[in-house]
Amino acid sequence: MQTSSKTLTRTLVWSLSFSLLVPALPKAQEPKAPAQAPTIKAEVNLVNLFATVRDKNKRIVTDLKQDDFKVTEDGHEEKISFFSKEMALPITLGLLLDTSGSEQNMLGAIQDAGARFLHRVLRKGDEALIISFDTDVDLLADFTDDRSILDRAINKARINTPGGGYIAGNPGPVGGNMTGTALYDAIYLACGDKLNGEAGRKAIVIVTDAQDEGSKVRLEEAIEAAQRTDTVIHLLLVADPRFGGNVGVARRLTDETGGRLIIVNSEKKLEEAFDQISEELRSQYTLGYYPTNTAKDGKFRKIRVDANNHDYKVLARKGYYAPKG
Repeated sequence: MQTSSKTLTRTLVWSLSFSLLVPALPKAQEPKAPAQAPTIKAEVNLVNLFATVRDKNKRIVTDLKQDDFKVTEDGHEEKISFFSKEMALPITLGLLLDTSGSEQNMLGAIQDAGARFLHRVLRKGDEALIISFDTDVDLLADFTDDRSILDRAINKARINTPGGGYIAGNPGPVGGNMTGTALYDAIYLACGDKLNGEAGRKAIVIVTDAQDEGSKVRLEEAIEAAQRTDTVIHLLLVADPRFGGNVGVARRLTDETGGRLIIVNSEKKLEEAFDQISEELRSQYTLGYYPTNTAKDGKFRKIRVDANNHDYKVLARKGYYAPKG
């Protein structure tokens, strides 16, 4: 995928905002390598975390300071190198819509609520794409900040109707059969083909019953694709009572990536759920640390973010893959 001028601008905005957050190294620690080396090293080693905090009444807490947090990696406490309550950093968002037969009765409401959600959450500098998935994975709109394009894309979603905008690597209809729900493939392709090249805050919002049928990749591979691209998955579990929903799968997708799961059982609840995700995306703390484990072994490192106030629950990703040397 070629990098557009708009993507370059977004990357520069992120880089500038980030550079203002990271404290300068003391002169005694400055390496003697060429001028570019420190910047490259920081980008490789720094671990970024975006955290949302709720109290015991599930209200979002917005007045915490750096000292109110504790970060551990593989059980070892890490020093938080920078902290911010900056809410204006750009968001790159993917809206994934389940268009399998089990969502027939809710699709119209999902389209209406989804369009309103994007109008509320997107601000200047943000971009979104729209993907539908059933027997295959269709890209209905690539990254754009044009609300009219996004609206038209959402309205194009149809139950079990293959489109012409397949994502590269899309496996297509499963065995030629027109039944199936390629949920894991949709996540894998959205992260690997689209979000992988984006900078800054990245999130996927999925509206689905989380029942996967026929994906070529496994659940673990879909989760790994999100973790490798630092993408948070939020999921609205919308299930037809006749088919049911897979809460276990939905919870794994959200828990492992630092996202939120909301179970939706009515059109009113759907609207409320989108409002909660919108609030979630705009109420995050930014934390960063340089891991004490500097081995470039490509292994998965477990992260835990806690608040000193034990009545607070912190939502953040559970880990990352170390770079390979």
